[in-house]
Amino acid sequence: MHLLQIDEIDLQEQALSSLTPQEPSTIIQFTYTSNAQMYSILKRTAAKCSHISHVYSIGRSTEGRDLLVIEFTNNPGQHELLKPEIKLVGNMHGNEVLGRQLLIYLAQYLCSEYILGNQRIQTIINTTRIHILASMNPDGYELAASEVEDNNDPELINHEGHLLNGWTNGRTNAQNIDLNRNFPDLTSALYRNRRSRHYRTDHIPIPDAYWFGKVAPETYAVMKWVRSLPFVQSASLHGGDLVISYPFDYSRHPLEERMFSPTPDEQVFKQLARTYADAHATMSNNDTERCGASFYRTRGIINGALWYSFAGGMSDFNYLHTNCLEITVELGCDKFPSEAELYPEWKRNKEALLSFLESVHRGIKGIVKDGNGNGIKDATISIRGVRKDVTTAEDGDYWRLLNPGTHIVTATAKGYSKVSKRVYLPHTMSKAGRVDFVLQKVPVEPDIDDHLFPTSDTWDRFDPYNQFEQYRDPDVGDSGREREEKPWWWNYFSQSGISPPTWLLRNV
Repeated sequence: MHLLQIDEIDLQEQALSSLTPQEPSTIIQFTYTSNAQMYSILKRTAAKCSHISHVYSIGRSTEGRDLLVIEFTNNPGQHELLKPEIKLVGNMHGNEVLGRQLLIYLAQYLCSEYILGNQRIQTIINTTRIHILASMNPDGYELAASEVEDNNDPELINHEGHLLNGWTNGRTNAQNIDLNRNFPDLTSALYRNRRSRHYRTDHIPIPDAYWFGKVAPETYAVMKWVRSLPFVQSASLHGGDLVISYPFDYSRHPLEERMFSPTPDEQVFKQLARTYADAHATMSNNDTERCGASFYRTRGIINGALWYSFAGGMSDFNYLHTNCLEITVELGCDKFPSEAELYPEWKRNKEALLSFLESVHRGIKGIVKDGNGNGIKDATISIRGVRKDVTTAEDGDYWRLLNPGTHIVTATAKGYSKVSKRVYLPHTMSKAGRVDFVLQKVPVEPDIDDHLFPTSDTWDRFDPYNQFEQYRDPDVGDSGREREEKPWWWNYFSQSGISPPTWLLRNV
């Protein structure tokens, strides 16, 4: 029998520092940047602010370009206990370029303002670990930008070139793969099994069949990234309209093009979307003449599947495979705006970006420990009435985005007692409340509900990219003989008389 403990906790307001009355100024050059210039700016920014920033690569694109991330925190390079991790991703579609530029500007802004003593920026960076991937698709950007440059007329490039670029050139990666359709379709698996009482609605494993499809290296790099860090919250910046969409992006009835398909965290997602839209200069207003006017009735936010349905999206994958809640930010109708629009767009989006970074400090956080005070990894945090759990990180810490109200929070781990606490979150809170748990060891019952705990997926045993790194080139040892190891599934094809899929061993 599990032990059950219920505590009453009233979490009072814990205020964050506010912005200083006179905000210091940061000088940013509001021009388009080539891939080489982007890498240079990010590296120089990290060098300028080495005490709070560094750059790292999560992988390479199809054509070998770095997928470079710049990180901001007061102790860069490592996860800190109870410090939430947030990511911003731009340029997933190579021809949607405004998000890429805004994130480059944001990186420069965070660095300079921190040095200048901006208290708001210092608080954000000191309390948060921020990861910025300005370009997820640098190959696509190269193609989209070259379409503009081919006009060879500076006047056209700066003022009209964006119109000549069209809506498709450079959207996909160099393999002609739409990266926002290339993630494992876990939403379909959820819909197929959602009626089962024991089926998980979180941390759904990657199906075997996924690895037999075409997996873009950019997709793989992001998947590996989100599995390696305990991200809490994310935004992916796109272009083509002016609205915030949030999961699910794939409809529960695929034949219905516009079908409201909420997640268990519908209210939390709506609040995240509201945070960005309301802080944006025009996104949530009721001007029917503006770009994105069709969303004025919903004040600039919409459930993704209700807008239009698609499978294999990054936001659905984040939600169903990890703890991370991701929204999609559509920054405007013009996917490749003129250079003259870059500064006005920065002004429209700066406050929204900062507010979104601050909004990760919402809900609750804490540590799940055993009776000896050691953190328990992969413990499950459940909210009564919300069929979506989060799991603890390496040292037992967790974050759970929640809206104000009363919540019953339960911590569970295999082989441990179950502990529940009633938590009240007032509307006045501006920082996540602290809720810790201590679980006692108990005998594991044979009929324990294994569905309560994270299940293993195919990543480690089937991931061809891990195998690719190992088997790409012959490894000639001291004996001069090549290694003959192959992935576990290789013999299956050989013994069946079927040619093994050698393409899985290549960096496709």
